[in-house]
Amino acid sequence: MKLVYIAIGALIGYYLFKKLLINNADYKGLMSRGAIIIDVRTPQEYDNGHIQGSMNIPLNVVPQNIERLKAKNVPIICVCASGMRSGSASSMLKKAGIESYNGGNWSALNNKI
Repeated sequence: MKLVYIAIGALIGYYLFKKLLINNADYKGLMSRGAIIIDVRTPQEYDNGHIQGSMNIPLNVVPQNIERLKAKNVPIICVCASGMRSGSASSMLKKAGIESYNGGNWSALNNKI
């Protein structure tokens, strides 16, 4: 019986992660408004594949780039490998007053835009 509760908990957790942490935003609409895609993975990960035109700003240096990004005055879509780091980056940017979205996995977002 414990296994059933664990499985149900895992499914609920996955659902909440997908619905709450990764925005189901209109990414094409955001791009038409001049949105910038920020890939917060490491440079090595970025070099192995990324969205064309995206900027690589690793998560650990996002705080040092907030003012530069804020000055662009456009929506920011953050991506990474799974959605965890991009979620953290998006939260940082939102706290700084920047319109920011967690785009989640870069490859999946690339297929949406």
